[in-house]
Amino acid sequence: MKSQKSPCIDVCKFTGQNGWCIGCGRTREECQKWKKMKPFDVKSLQKQLKKRMLIIAN
Repeated sequence: MKSQKSPCIDVCKFTGQNGWCIGCGRTREECQKWKKMKPFDVKSLQKQLKKRMLIIAN
């Protein structure tokens, strides 16, 4: 099975009370687990990341 491309853009700075990366929106834990995540979980997280990045941008 092909792994999903990471949303990382090499701007790794985890801030705020949620600990989201300002580059991709993931937490440190999500970054660590990314390569082992199942496709359904990756798609679910990708939807969450879109929302998180909107929050981070504002």
